Amino acid sequence: MRRLLARFLPILAAGLLAACSSGKEEAKGPIVLAASSLQESLEDVADGWVKEGHPRPVLSFAATSALARQIEQGAPADLFLSADEEWMDKLEQKQLIEPGTRKTLLGNTLVLIAPASAKGQVDLGNAEAFTAALGKGPLSVADPDAVPAGKYGKAALIALNLWPKVENKLARAENVRAAMALVERGEAPLGVVYGSDALASAKVRVVATFPDNSHPPILYPVAQIKGSANAEAEAFRDYLQGEAAMGVFRRHGFTAAPVD
Repeated sequence: MRRLLARFLPILAAGLLAACSSGKEEAKGPIVLAASSLQESLEDVADGWVKEGHPRPVLSFAATSALARQIEQGAPADLFLSADEEWMDKLEQKQLIEPGTRKTLLGNTLVLIAPASAKGQVDLGNAEAFTAALGKGPLSVADPDAVPAGKYGKAALIALNLWPKVENKLARAENVRAAMALVERGEAPLGVVYGSDALASAKVRVVATFPDNSHPPILYPVAQIKGSANAEAEAFRDYLQGEAAMGVFRRHGFTAAPVD
């Protein structure tokens, strides 16, 4: 219960701040719940939106799984940016997103990282080399039972026949940024994160890139949450799909998603 409250209260506080910022609906920025891997890029996108004369969106970042559960529990929010299709599917099945507002926005890559001081690369096709690089571990990953980055990572490790080597050496983090932080601090010799995450940190380096065919496509859908009445929500969702925003996302290591 305490953990649930700790995750939910920041969203509630964000909603209250947005509601109290002005007496006019038009002056409120939409409340956006977004996967933690989007943090720097979405902040920069929001900067561009504000420069065009709009109120700043209220951005809240966490694991996609945690955010989806908050939406299920009625968290006050307008838009959801998920790091996978599965959690958005679940919300859609429960009729918690506005029909017709879902759009696949971005793609990403999956990489193996080590501390910036580490030397050399890791051959993912060589189990012995991978095991030697990991040593006693742990391998830092977002929770593979719930968090998209961890689920993609598990799928890739299984496909490459590396899962039996690591399943008992995992450091399971609550989101992908927490997984990267363990490597940044030297608490894990290797970690599995998105390519965009590795690009955001000078404290890690990419030592291998997982083949695209070793895991499901990494896709980021966006949708408006059912019941959202914010006057800016639809416009900001559209802005996210525009060239200005997509240019920012590409600079942060994301790729354009396949056409729906």
